[in-house]
Amino acid sequence: MTSLLLHWLLNAAALWAAAWIVPGLDFRGTVAQLLLIAAVFGVVNSLVRPILTVLTCPLIVVTLGLFTLVINALMLMLTGALSEQWGLGFTVAGFWAAFWGGLVVGLVSVMLSLLMPRTRDGA
Repeated sequence: MTSLLLHWLLNAAALWAAAWIVPGLDFRGTVAQLLLIAAVFGVVNSLVRPILTVLTCPLIVVTLGLFTLVINALMLMLTGALSEQWGLGFTVAGFWAAFWGGLVVGLVSVMLSLLMPRTRDGA
């Protein structure tokens, strides 16, 4: 349970960093809204991403995995669209903003997770 909460907080921080760094990603809201956006991002990644990954498996293989960057961008675009629709204060201007934002989210998530202490069970 604490691992899930930590992952959620790391996603929120990564999304905030991406919105701060990448032109075309914008966040104007509260910390509570940022946490809701991170929850939306988590749900989108858990439900939609596996389906897209299976459907685009040949493209992923042909591009040696680089097509997963496009899938990351699509997940961020979907998160932005849902956030806009629900008035959460997070917008994504287009594909390239989502593409670079997805890269930033991934890199920040990895860096933050490396800084987190490991527990005995490896979580």
